[in-house]
Amino acid sequence: MLNASQPTTYNLQPTTKNNMELPKFLLGDNTDFPEDIFIIHLDYPRFIINLKDDEVEFLEDAEDLDEAELNAEMEGLLVLANEFYDREVARYEE
Repeated sequence: MLNASQPTTYNLQPTTKNNMELPKFLLGDNTDFPEDIFIIHLDYPRFIINLKDDEVEFLEDAEDLDEAELNAEMEGLLVLANEFYDREVARYEE
């Protein structure tokens, strides 16, 4: 039980090692955008795709990939993102 008289503190300092295991994809929505469905890709290259219109927003530069490599990589990742979404929806419907 939380003690209301003592404030809760969190360590929000970035670390160089990642102790938290993160999934490759996350499903996101937002009530400000009720028609949109977002898939967040947390591996490199990190990006968000809006499945409503397949718009992609990169969260970092893919500096080590040329344009052809990035296009080929993204083609596969977009297929995986859609498969992830389909799997998640099927799990919710069960």
